Parts: sequence; C-alpha cells; structure tokens
Amino acid sequence: MSVDLATVKRVAHLARIAVSEDEANRMVGELNGILGFVEQLSEVDVTGVEPMTSVMPMAMRRRHDAVTDGDKADDVIANAPNSDRNFFLVPKVVE
Repeated sequence: MSVDLATVKRVAHLARIAVSEDEANRMVGELNGILGFVEQLSEVDVTGVEPMTSVMPMAMRRRHDAVTDGDKADDVIANAPNSDRNFFLVPKVVE
C-alpha cells in the first residue's frame, strides 16, 4: 500500500490540520516509509507466540475488595455549619 499526495491532503483535511504543499510532499515519503515498515512486520511468523502485555512477565497485584472507611457520615457532617439528615445545607445561588 502506498500513499499519494491526494490522500495526504484528504487526511489532513479530515484531521483539520493545515498542511502546505511542501509539507504534504514530505509527508508522502514519510507515510510511505511508515507503511512499508508495518508491511514488514506483517511478514514475521508469530505462530505459537502468546500475546503479552509487557516484555517482562509479571502478575498483577490484587487486593480484597472491601469497604474499610464507611459509616462515617456523622463525622463528616460534624464539620458542616448547617445540615439536615446527613446532607450539607447551602444557600441558594440560582434563582
């Protein structure tokens, strides 16, 4: 697959990027180089290779999913100047 000047200008237009004629011509070569590298990667035989998330094998640390700081509504409301049934009361700001 190769990219031509019209494709570069169309992509730049869709991405809302202002590209001059010289920049567009330079990008044709750069994008073709990138696409050539990607095509080289598709030639690599990866049969039998398991997908990995990192180059170093590691196990994710997990913690027990438990609530450890609940039932403190009274302590929180103690700081409020005005409250009603565990809700902060504030002055009305929108008419």
